[in-house]
Amino acid sequence: MAGDCIFCKIISGQVKAEFVHEDDEIVAFKDIHPQAPVHLLIVPKKHIPTINALEEEDAPLVGKMAIVAKTLSKKFGINESGYRLIFNVERGGGQLVFHIHLHLVGGWKNVKK
Repeated sequence: MAGDCIFCKIISGQVKAEFVHEDDEIVAFKDIHPQAPVHLLIVPKKHIPTINALEEEDAPLVGKMAIVAKTLSKKFGINESGYRLIFNVERGGGQLVFHIHLHLVGGWKNVKK
């Protein structure tokens, strides 16, 4: 756990958040500044500051994050209408919290099939 990391504080229970998913390696919760009707953050419990800090050993964890996203898309009813998965990397890429997290964004109503 990194001392000043807000996500580490959420994971440890120091800061409150309502988890929509939790297992041994990953938590997920709603973004406090949603960009869509459904905007979830999928966060590993292991503190990794940025995608650029990933090691080969982290590959299964990142893959599991995508599987959790797929499961949550179904739970929140956006799996068929479509959604986006986004990693923001470093400040220039829009990363604001330096603990990797995957944005699951979707739920727009006006989607044509």
